[in-house]
Amino acid sequence: MTDPLHSELLELARQAARRAGELLRDGRPADLAVAATKSSPVDVVTEMDIAAEKLITGLIAERRPDDGVLGEEGAATEGTSGVRWVVDPLDGTVNYLYGLPSWAVSIAAEQDGETVAGVVAAPMRGETYYAVRGGGAWATGAWDGARRLACRPAPPLEQALISTGFAYVAGVRARQAEIAGKVIPLVRDIRRGGSAAIDLCDVAAGRLDGYYERGLNPWDYAAGDLIAREAGALTGGRPSRRPSRELTIAAAPGVFEPLQGLLEDFGAWHD
Repeated sequence: MTDPLHSELLELARQAARRAGELLRDGRPADLAVAATKSSPVDVVTEMDIAAEKLITGLIAERRPDDGVLGEEGAATEGTSGVRWVVDPLDGTVNYLYGLPSWAVSIAAEQDGETVAGVVAAPMRGETYYAVRGGGAWATGAWDGARRLACRPAPPLEQALISTGFAYVAGVRARQAEIAGKVIPLVRDIRRGGSAAIDLCDVAAGRLDGYYERGLNPWDYAAGDLIAREAGALTGGRPSRRPSRELTIAAAPGVFEPLQGLLEDFGAWHD
């Protein structure tokens, strides 16, 4: 039985993600400007990232003022309730900047350090993915009603479709490309979508067999990691570790361990 608090948190996350997604989809100016850069000149923040985070954190503060918040664009409050929101108001900012459709709003709620609810809204797909701990993973989209998500039955690794991502720091990106070059001959193919949150949800939805990336922050994977796990995928980092900035992996059972082993052998956690 789903904890009533977790259901409440999920509903708030869904409302916030929907409103932020509508703001980003409908309010994108034709002359969208870069407001700032982060890790490198190509790691950008737009005015819309900032506006979406303000919308989300404002709604959370209104409904649950005692909760903590960790947001990509700077929101950080401790809170006193034991609940913390982990927010990426626009995952896939470069895609959004260029008018590509693979971007999302990602919102997760943690209770005492464990993710208990997560939502990833992908407005240009017309899809929203969500999960509450122990309640399965679900999606709404062009189909009627909510659809329960389930990861694909595991193929042999050489037939697995794997997604990855690259950092914005040139030296790190070069190293990641080197690792991807080693992985490609050993799997069906590699995809690079540009949104970690969507990649994790695509594993959940059976559109990918696996996904890995180095350099992610908690807001990149918090919601998508829960959604993937609730859809039956395995998630983690290096062997016996949780997803982290060092390495994040999500894959169907039967693909996860061989993929993790390859990445460990190749030293994928090294810059």
